[in-house]
Amino acid sequence: MADFLQACVRARFNIIISGGTGSGKTTLLNVLSGYIPENERIITIEDAAELQLQQDHVMRMETKVANADGLHAVTIRELVKNSLRMRPDRIVVGEVRGGEALDMLQAMNTGHDGSLTTTHANSPREAIGRLETLVLMSGLDLPIRAIRDQIASSVHVIVQQSRMSDGTRKVTDISEVIGIDPDTHEVEIRPIFKFVRTGTGEKNKVLGEFRAMGYLPSYLNDFIIMGLVKRGEAYL
Repeated sequence: MADFLQACVRARFNIIISGGTGSGKTTLLNVLSGYIPENERIITIEDAAELQLQQDHVMRMETKVANADGLHAVTIRELVKNSLRMRPDRIVVGEVRGGEALDMLQAMNTGHDGSLTTTHANSPREAIGRLETLVLMSGLDLPIRAIRDQIASSVHVIVQQSRMSDGTRKVTDISEVIGIDPDTHEVEIRPIFKFVRTGTGEKNKVLGEFRAMGYLPSYLNDFIIMGLVKRGEAYL
């Protein structure tokens, strides 16, 4: 799973990390950002500086709250828009929680591949629904089908991070966004890896195992072409 996620970052796939509060989303985002090549220009956008990217070409941007008169606030949405003028190779947003989701999706779909962000959701399916809701908060009267088309064409991978009942944090699901279901007209996702709980051990320790779900991602051939995996090898 770690090799697969590393290959996804190096292949410049857009990745959404979803999870609940305290589940380790930002920690995982820090880890994945370490796989970004040194020669790429990265712009990070956050409410509070938590990301710790070690590359040389990193520009960090933070939001600003309004002053006592309610003026001069700088929002994530404004920073995402302005970051597009700074020739970024990748945009890393600490968390999308409002209308900036639309700007982030548009950036992902207009040449800024390899972008990373997090959002609050309890499953990959809920993460899709959360993105739809956040885009509607942008103030634009977009039809839901247009929003789903934007998500399906922009997001490649959803990684679910969870805090288990014993306090441990695990990657519980890695799924591929494969397009729009022709029957339901919803964004279709397929699980690639899952954590399957098998029981409870001493001191309520969560027992389980990580399993490949038997679904070969559509971009596996891209990994081979880019030299990220040798022909004949497989992650699954």
